[in-house]
Amino acid sequence: MKPNLITRITLCGLLLNGIYSQAQTTLEVNTAKTITKIQPTMYGVFFEDINFAADGGLYAEMVKNRSFEFQTPLMGWKQPNSDTHSFNKESGIATTIHNSENKTNPNFCRVLINDAKGFELINEGFRGMGIKKDAKYNLSLKAANTNGTIQKIIIQFIDKDKKVLGETSITPTDKNWKNYTAQFTATQTEAKAQLKITFEGTGSIDLDMISLFPEETWNNRKNGLRKDIVQLLYDMKPGFLRFPGGCIVEGRTLAERYQWKKTVGDVENRETMINRWNMEFKHKPTPDYFQSFGLGFFEYFQLAEDIGAAPLPILSCGMACQFNTGELVPLAELDPYVKDALDLIEFANGGLDTPWGKVRADMGHPKPFNLKHIGVGNEQWGPQYIERFKVFEKAIKDKYPNMIIVSGAGPFPDGDYFEYGMQELKKLNAEIVDEHYYKDPKWFRENATRYDSYDRKGPKVFAGEYAAQSVAIVSPDNKNNWECAFSEAAFMTGLERNAEVVYLTSYAPLLAHAEAWQWTPDMIWFNNLESYGSANYYVQKLFSNNKGTDLLAITKDGKPVTGQNDLFASAVKDANSKEIIVKIVNTSAKAQNINVDLKGSKFQSKGTIITLTSPNLEDENSFAAPKKISPKESEYNVKGEKAALNLPAYSVTVLKLKIK
Repeated sequence: MKPNLITRITLCGLLLNGIYSQAQTTLEVNTAKTITKIQPTMYGVFFEDINFAADGGLYAEMVKNRSFEFQTPLMGWKQPNSDTHSFNKESGIATTIHNSENKTNPNFCRVLINDAKGFELINEGFRGMGIKKDAKYNLSLKAANTNGTIQKIIIQFIDKDKKVLGETSITPTDKNWKNYTAQFTATQTEAKAQLKITFEGTGSIDLDMISLFPEETWNNRKNGLRKDIVQLLYDMKPGFLRFPGGCIVEGRTLAERYQWKKTVGDVENRETMINRWNMEFKHKPTPDYFQSFGLGFFEYFQLAEDIGAAPLPILSCGMACQFNTGELVPLAELDPYVKDALDLIEFANGGLDTPWGKVRADMGHPKPFNLKHIGVGNEQWGPQYIERFKVFEKAIKDKYPNMIIVSGAGPFPDGDYFEYGMQELKKLNAEIVDEHYYKDPKWFRENATRYDSYDRKGPKVFAGEYAAQSVAIVSPDNKNNWECAFSEAAFMTGLERNAEVVYLTSYAPLLAHAEAWQWTPDMIWFNNLESYGSANYYVQKLFSNNKGTDLLAITKDGKPVTGQNDLFASAVKDANSKEIIVKIVNTSAKAQNINVDLKGSKFQSKGTIITLTSPNLEDENSFAAPKKISPKESEYNVKGEKAALNLPAYSVTVLKLKIK
């Protein structure tokens, strides 16, 4: 009798377990009722010149230190056949001359050639130069053939073995400064090419602004941006572009802060400056990290327009980075900083009859850029920030009452700095407050409800910088792994569910050179030839491409889906495409079968389901496998008002249904 009883109990337990394991979770979506409108700026991109994101990255210039303005004026340049420690030169020597009359570009290179066949001047590029077989490259330089004895300047691509991979030449015809251009074609693909310059004739010649760009750039703009990188941004359909940072806005000192007026006008008159990330991290020293500002504020505005994003510039508020010097401009001396903000708005939006509107027009964009947002300060905190913010806010609102001002709550999402900042900004009726969070993946899953309790009548939120850290903040070992990406997706459902409060969001940092980064993780990785989106990129793209126009309620047992059964969810309607879009994140190690009960609408028979998943928490995309973790799209057959879904373990699923 006992064995039979035990057998019966066991069988009964197995049957019950089977029933429970097959029990399906039901989520309910009310498609007929809009909770709030979703801002067009809900998902955007944040650009900062860190990790060689500008020079050596998005800005397609291939010559490092093209105008000899680095602190070591010949950094990036080699003259291998010249003994630079001796004045008795067999082949020749290149030295730099400082012209104090030129305030923004004072240095140029003077080359003395004693033996034309022996002297070489070589530029190493940004960790090399990426060239592609049969692609065309445009070279430009300034030269003064002072003695008239140099007959020709020969320019070549070479590889590490000095094999020539493309060649052109220039005939310097003038003793005075003159601009010269030439084009040549690469004969093979090489990630680590260098630019070699040799001469015909002997004597002396002066050189400056030696510049090289691929002919193929984004929108085929001369001396423009890297096409492959901009394409990744364009494909995200971002609602805004925040620029130029980030801590780079503040500078380690006030002298090193970002000054937008120095980044507009003729490129060759823009003043080269050290990048604040040049010396920040011991784990990744980058003494060759400078800013040419070839990618300046005009180009940022133009890029925002190109990718369909609203521009969001952030300006210094007179406080250097508080993690470094914390240098302060006295309140009585703040006027030039405030004027910079007012002049920037005029540069972006002013008519042709305004001084800065004319500068914009003269640069090739007579139409205004339609700037609506401006940020004051980056990650500042404490009473000094609030005092300065008040000054900026009054001046901006007095002249431009419709301009929306973004303020900041400091570098952390909690703690004394944050609490003080939020309290004071609420008193000021601040419009939008920028919050930053770099935390472990678990924090992102646990904080999907962060904004559920925020005051709907208080300041709106800009989640301006966030990224899950697989190891720890600032660790060089952080990875763009799948656990980080789907944990961010879980958090993002909470951002979307709280669209009444959350108006803008962006992952950070955006870009990283594979051999010249300072900070990890990063959304898009590139080398001199290729670029790819991380798993985090595809999460951002999925949400941005499917943000919708109207927020809907999605619930389980009447409550928002914020981690019950390891599920996180949000739902929207897109009034333009006439779709209902449901986003569901399964953070469980097991697949789950669920039903989505869609009440209030009738649907067409064919929908779309998009799945982003990977079986291993540590999985990453790479140059070898750039789309290892990328969305898979398929047709979904709709049956009535209920959608049955199988959610893979560790997955992000987007269901799109057309309304009849």
